[in-house]
Amino acid sequence: MAIGDTLTAWDATASRPPATDYPSLDVRNGHVVLDFDSATDEATDFEGLLPAHYGGGGLQVVITWSVTPGDDQSTVTWEAAFERHSRDGSFNLDTDDFGTAVSTATAAHSDDSVPQQTSLTLTAGQAADPAAGDSFRLRITRTNAAGDNIAADAELMRVELREA
Repeated sequence: MAIGDTLTAWDATASRPPATDYPSLDVRNGHVVLDFDSATDEATDFEGLLPAHYGGGGLQVVITWSVTPGDDQSTVTWEAAFERHSRDGSFNLDTDDFGTAVSTATAAHSDDSVPQQTSLTLTAGQAADPAAGDSFRLRITRTNAAGDNIAADAELMRVELREA
């Protein structure tokens, strides 16, 4: 597999909300989106299986999103964390075990109807050294960290996982 090749992708309907503080499912002109609130850190999970051709390196997470119509068009902070489900018997279904999260602030497009992309890269170490054939969860969070100053919802459309 080559760097930049897609490992898997999800639309908003594939998300799995955690027990609390998750985005709401919404529809914008027939497009299903997840509305991440501006006042609370909200997260959602995407589950998958790393394909046989995954080379074991870093992971690039590409988030496609827009903002709620009428927003002030400032900056959103996205965060990604990876939970490897190793096959050696150490994975516990009842315990969250996400690796080191990475985040970045991205300025919103000046036209709220135009989707844009934010890219985050996790090193293999930050993702607990995943291997081909491992199942996993990818947690996407909109954080209210410094740099996130959009007053309304950020609308997630899809997430793509690539080999970095």
